[in-house]
Amino acid sequence: MRPTHCSLRSLLAVLLIACLSLPALADEGMWIPMLLQRNEADMQAKGMHISAKDIYDINNACLKDAVILFNQGCTGEFVSPEGLFLTNHHCGYYYITSHSTVAHDYLTRGFWAMTREEELPCPGLTATRLVRMEDVTAQVLEGVSADASELERSQLIDEHIAYIISQATQGTHYRAIVKPFYYGNQYFMYVNEVFTDVRLVGAPPSNIGKFGGDTDNWMWPRHTGDFSMFRVYVNREGKPAPYSTDNVPYQPKKHLEISLKGVQEGDFTFVFGYPGTTHRYVTSDAVDLAANVQNPICIDLRTIRLKHYNNAMNRNAALRLKYASRVASIANGWKKWQGESQGIARLKGVEQKQEQERLFQRWADNNNEYRDVLTKLHNAYTQLRPLQERAVYFSEGVHASDFMGTAAKLFQLATTPDSLAQRHADETSYAYEPTDVDSAIFIETMRYVMKHNPQWGFAVAHPTEAQATEELQRIYHSSRILNKASLDSVKQHVAQCDQWLNDPAVDLYSSALDYAFTADQQHERRRLNVDINRLMRTYVRGLMAMYPDSNFFPDANLTLRVAYGHVSGFHPRDGVYYKPYSTLDGILQKENPDIYDYVVEPKLKSLHYRRDYAPYADENGAMPVGFIATNHTTGGNSGSPVLDADGRLIGINFDRCWEGTMSDLLFDPDYCRNICLDIRYCLFIIDKFADAKHLVDEMTLIQ
Repeated sequence: MRPTHCSLRSLLAVLLIACLSLPALADEGMWIPMLLQRNEADMQAKGMHISAKDIYDINNACLKDAVILFNQGCTGEFVSPEGLFLTNHHCGYYYITSHSTVAHDYLTRGFWAMTREEELPCPGLTATRLVRMEDVTAQVLEGVSADASELERSQLIDEHIAYIISQATQGTHYRAIVKPFYYGNQYFMYVNEVFTDVRLVGAPPSNIGKFGGDTDNWMWPRHTGDFSMFRVYVNREGKPAPYSTDNVPYQPKKHLEISLKGVQEGDFTFVFGYPGTTHRYVTSDAVDLAANVQNPICIDLRTIRLKHYNNAMNRNAALRLKYASRVASIANGWKKWQGESQGIARLKGVEQKQEQERLFQRWADNNNEYRDVLTKLHNAYTQLRPLQERAVYFSEGVHASDFMGTAAKLFQLATTPDSLAQRHADETSYAYEPTDVDSAIFIETMRYVMKHNPQWGFAVAHPTEAQATEELQRIYHSSRILNKASLDSVKQHVAQCDQWLNDPAVDLYSSALDYAFTADQQHERRRLNVDINRLMRTYVRGLMAMYPDSNFFPDANLTLRVAYGHVSGFHPRDGVYYKPYSTLDGILQKENPDIYDYVVEPKLKSLHYRRDYAPYADENGAMPVGFIATNHTTGGNSGSPVLDADGRLIGINFDRCWEGTMSDLLFDPDYCRNICLDIRYCLFIIDKFADAKHLVDEMTLIQ
């Protein structure tokens, strides 16, 4: 019998209920290490040989002691008993660049410390090790009434958190943080040890560490040797200390053993690191806002910036070095958002969320606590949408150029109360370098903002593209920001800083700020975001009540997590299959000496032609470079160790496949893959290419 439309809808509802009642889709989830016993049986059924306690144990050395938060946005892992650790090349990019000059271009040519004395200090860089974590929900929420306003709730929670942290760290050198989970339904404390003497040890040349550049970014197959090496130093008592020549290498409680066995399709893997941000439980309105409002604006405005920077970088080496780190940062989000929006469209993500909400509403209709939560969330997002749209135009467009960035600093100084102005001036750099690149970015991005916001007063006065261009050129060339002497005198003439409000660039910035961020709009945006967070707390609590037997994983929030899955290829589109491995052969296939991102190092080619890979080749004699797996990762997982069934290091996580970048919002097991550097390629580059075998000799290799 052919099913009716109604019966098809009922079947879909049943299937969705079945899916939602599962802990997560296949290999989806970023799990709290302390609670990993809940996943242990599943992990072992999928192939893991070790126990949850081998991963996290408060009383004994375990794998968590080998994993560190690299600065405030990446992950690293100790690979020697002498404090040597690995992370991604793109994570260490700023520090590699900061030590580089045209004469000593470590970014382009690579850097390898052949002795400890040659290791380079990195001021400001931190490495953070988790000592222990604790569920402090009861203490944080003690006395917090369900009827309390969000302000009252927040104030009481902040007081409790401050007390909890003080008690946990008193008499120690540790630092602690308390973070909310599930939108504030649960709280965990993390007690950390923060190391501040971190030194650069090694980095491959860009043509290895960033091979494929922004063209290959987020794409598979990848052939990028995305790693760099650092070392943690401590004082002679083994405690964190500022940089000193008297400091000694840190001896971690645990460093990772490295497997040379390699990976096969279907092998169990897990990623242990610090994922940054996901929004797994948001509603259809939030998904629609991201895919159809925010992302298109961000993509268009970053396209403009990348065009001008790349044109400049292609002109000479000095400009390439100058803009390299900036372009890498801009391009990363630019490409990710494109994949995210396409993934949401392919999955019909908005419609998928709407169906989930219909099921929830059917369940919630008989429950006073949850009955109206989705309606209120929809109303809040409806009000937020135009405000958020203006905010994105402002952050990605008005702030796109250094010129307007300087105007913003001057506006802030000019409107800062007199009692604070000098302090603000002393802490701020007002330097600006006039360049053709920046002026072009200023004019084109501001013109774009005006075109898409014709109701803005400045845009109304200059309605045509020609008029807008002429006026923006006038503003740029008549601004005192171009006068170095004027900028240099800012700190010495703070009492006259309000005169900057008459500068045409500062006036333009002020006008844009008034349009996007009036006092009423800021208040309304804050109110709506507070309401949405409060309502999401109720909604997620409702989902947990609806599916009481499910194991819900919390959204990522830059705390230590475990994600697990398998080495697996995938079908990105009809008739195409991506194998889960890449090799050095692919680097030579991509080689193009006329394109900077695809230049192959001569020594690497020589090693390849001689097949001088031992002992790092695979069983077929090829040199592995990368592999993909089904682990659920996001930003912050860059540099995370990828471990095998025995907890041994087999790779370094560095990216996701473009087709699955919507995984921050929606997970699709058919497309979501994390991209990993095969540890054998990393060791090959250190040993054979860099002739730095002394670093490999520090490590514990398992055949």
